[in-house]
Amino acid sequence: MAISAKWAGVSPSKSTIHRILKENNLKPHQSRYFLHITDPNFFPKMEHLINLYLNPPPNLFFFDECPGIQILKRLIPDLRTDSMKKRLEEFEYIRNGTMNVLAFFNHADGKVFAECQADHKTDTFLAVFKRHVCSCSATEQLHYVMDNLSTHRGYPFCKAVAELSGMPCPSESELDNLAKRVDWLMSTDKRIVIHFTPYHGSWLNLVEFWFGIMNKKVLNESYGLADELMEAFEAFLIEWNTILAHPFRWSYTGKGLHEKAIKRFTEILKHSADKFEISSLTKQLQLISNLFEQYFSDVSVQYWETFFIVLRAQEETLRNIIKSEKGPRKKKKCEDALNALLLTMNNYLCENELKAA
Repeated sequence: MAISAKWAGVSPSKSTIHRILKENNLKPHQSRYFLHITDPNFFPKMEHLINLYLNPPPNLFFFDECPGIQILKRLIPDLRTDSMKKRLEEFEYIRNGTMNVLAFFNHADGKVFAECQADHKTDTFLAVFKRHVCSCSATEQLHYVMDNLSTHRGYPFCKAVAELSGMPCPSESELDNLAKRVDWLMSTDKRIVIHFTPYHGSWLNLVEFWFGIMNKKVLNESYGLADELMEAFEAFLIEWNTILAHPFRWSYTGKGLHEKAIKRFTEILKHSADKFEISSLTKQLQLISNLFEQYFSDVSVQYWETFFIVLRAQEETLRNIIKSEKGPRKKKKCEDALNALLLTMNNYLCENELKAA
């Protein structure tokens, strides 16, 4: 149908589309996406950031990159009339490359330090980061919130932070793995302190809200050249910093998210346990173990009990996934995570049975 319609130069009618969807039981309007928690240590990391936002230090900045912004030139200008509530855009366009925006949002006043760059590679990131640090107080401690991009946790960044903090950097052999570098970057005994969002936790970074505003104000337009996009972006940045800038006040406490994580994983286990990819399964099992040990009271007992029942019912399915895994490290890691969670559950149930007796 799609091919013949294309060659005929016509589009299928609404009734035809409705009939095709109905015949194949397709309901795209009912599909919704969700961002699942994958970081086993999501909640301690979230708690750290929320405490930081509710008790902010004087110099707190939120950093992120908006990469791969497409520079698009519409073949026909947008259609606008006085009677139209929304403008209409021509669907056909010419690609004129991409642009990257690197931005620092100031928690205190909402002002933004940002640059357009052709890429966001390590050298580019380090150069922009150094320029921002040099624009701040040379004597006060600076705090930065950013995500887990490899450039934000590599040894070159550690060297730059040490240099800007006026202190020697530990040797590369001393910071020879990711955990050591992250711990050092987060340490508070230096001028620059880095705070990392959890994986799949970009919504905890306030600069993302500013990117949303920037996207509506700048990126919806048509640009023939990179210079045109840069000019429009710089004009918006000036307008923001001189007129529109304001602090974004954080009020979210995380209440209810612990329970939602348990409920979602329970439902996935109940209906689709056999479809898990082993690395994702491992992280989910570790996440639930950490929740049980550190945030048990944040989840209703009834949800814990329902989860225990479902996990026991699906244990064989999960062990089959582990058994079919060819990678010995992945297999052992997942098996250890499942055994640890089951042991924790059994201990809890035994203790509560004894109390009840």
